[in-house]
Amino acid sequence: MFKFIHCADLHLDSPLRGLQIRGDALREDIRTATRKALENLVELSIEQSVQFVVIAGDIYDGDWQDYSTGLFFNSMMMRLREYGIRVFLIKGNHDAASQISKRLVLPDNVVEFRTDQPETYTMDEIGVAIHGWSYKEREVWENLALQYPDAYPGYFNIGLLHTSLDGKEGHERYAPCHPSELIEKGYDYWALGHIHKRQVISEHPFIIFPGNIQGRHIRETGEKGCTLVTVDGKDVTVEHRNLDVLRWYVCPVDLSAAETEIDFIEKVSSALSDIVEREPGHPIAVRIILSGETQMHNELLQEQERYISEVKNAAQMTGANQIWIEKIKFETTAPQKASSSFEHTDAISEMIKEIDLNDLDDEFLSAYIQKMKSIQNRLNQYVKREDAMKIEGKKDVEIILNDAKDLLIGMISRGGEV
Repeated sequence: MFKFIHCADLHLDSPLRGLQIRGDALREDIRTATRKALENLVELSIEQSVQFVVIAGDIYDGDWQDYSTGLFFNSMMMRLREYGIRVFLIKGNHDAASQISKRLVLPDNVVEFRTDQPETYTMDEIGVAIHGWSYKEREVWENLALQYPDAYPGYFNIGLLHTSLDGKEGHERYAPCHPSELIEKGYDYWALGHIHKRQVISEHPFIIFPGNIQGRHIRETGEKGCTLVTVDGKDVTVEHRNLDVLRWYVCPVDLSAAETEIDFIEKVSSALSDIVEREPGHPIAVRIILSGETQMHNELLQEQERYISEVKNAAQMTGANQIWIEKIKFETTAPQKASSSFEHTDAISEMIKEIDLNDLDDEFLSAYIQKMKSIQNRLNQYVKREDAMKIEGKKDVEIILNDAKDLLIGMISRGGEV
């Protein structure tokens, strides 16, 4: 019997995007979350007495100039060396762009697969053959799997590959291949990387994306970690193990029944409490999405700053130094009855008509969208931010106009007759 750990997509020293840290509490833990996750992986490897660790690419996060990132990785590999644990790794697309990974000499317990062709390393004492191929360049569009060698007879064969398989949403389609092509190789386990969400593609044989070891932004929600594999004869068992320091959550809050500020606070606090109960003591980053058809809609639009503060205060009261608010999205709507209550007021009807998308000239709308795209291209650094507003089509304009319409109606209703 032997054990090994399969991990991928470490993205060491990649920043956690979207967080505004309050004071000094947990600042260091959050800033160094990817490093702490790797430390957790090393300690798990030692605790479980694994024979080796396989890393399926993207140790680094692009072309980092700070050598401390690479030195930290080497220090963790040396820690594994002290316990006789070997490491087999391939470079992924982000590693291929990294000057650090090209220059830094690795400890002698670490095997880095070559970039010009696939190769195989064996551990004869336990009957394991590991096949892998590193990325030479950031963009790899060819099917690498087709060129992997056939399985070694009498060995437990592991394929190490950084791939999107046949395409996964939100990821570049690098080293594309079909799961059936992996199965045809006759390997016993395929250790994949590149996709940041854990996925078991096949169980016969196991084809697994372990996900990344630490979520870095709101699109990487939930538990993050590695896969612990136990091989006992022909029996192979896999187990996900958490390594993450900070966990990301999207928290919807339905305000349909909310009528007052007190109702609002209770709804938000209740939703946050549910998450805290699931993650006792674990730091969490939360995106709040306020939704529902509510009488508070106009008030929320007009007094966003106040309600943002109320949400942050509710987070502090619910989980002091545990909850970080990544963003608050206002997606409520006005009750239909309230929206139509001004239909018989000539001035307001005329105003609403003027900002109705359907009444806009198509040529004008097209020119406006193209102009906005041009401005956004010039502000490229800003609009790359995940929270940046983008106008790329008719739907985006419609959202803006509806918000403006609701805001104006709310202001007029609070100010009396027009």
